[in-house]
Amino acid sequence: MIFDLQPRLVGDNLSLRPLVRADYEPLYRAASDPLIWAQHPEPLRWQREIFDALFERLTGLGGALLVTDQLSEAVIGVSSYYDHRLDSQDIVIGYTFLTRPFWGGRYNAELKLLMLRHAFQFVETVWFHVGKQNTRSQKAMEKIGAQLSHEMLRESGGVTASFLHYCVHRHQFPAIAARLTRDKVSETIPLAVKS
Repeated sequence: MIFDLQPRLVGDNLSLRPLVRADYEPLYRAASDPLIWAQHPEPLRWQREIFDALFERLTGLGGALLVTDQLSEAVIGVSSYYDHRLDSQDIVIGYTFLTRPFWGGRYNAELKLLMLRHAFQFVETVWFHVGKQNTRSQKAMEKIGAQLSHEMLRESGGVTASFLHYCVHRHQFPAIAARLTRDKVSETIPLAVKS
């Protein structure tokens, strides 16, 4: 079976669809918050000229997915599938960011759940590359149950930095899916109660 790198994925809170060139302005607006990139190896991605290079990379990957909020239909981020290797039956999920109002909790849980569920139809292992200084993303990896495998120098967007490589194996996915679903539900309940 051929891996569909740009599926349409729909959850309770988020929708993912293939990134296209017409998405440049709304995605740039989402990315233009400097605090999103504060712990990233390339902390200036909020600047238009740096974002331009990221957008070109994303559209060239062939696996970039625009993330929108189901309720408002606003563009809130992006994520990608890349480095699909048939011989080792693995792929990387990365180049992911969400706007700050959508950090953590149910949104990140649902994003990971949707992307992992899709990926495990085609591969045995999913990798995540996280900048060594990006403690927020490291905590998110640990929260979903991804295992730290190793550290490696990598190039990302013209910057060479140390990245931590986390992985999830297909046989681990049922337990991770249960955890992500629980996180998604537990974050939804308090938000649904209005005074």
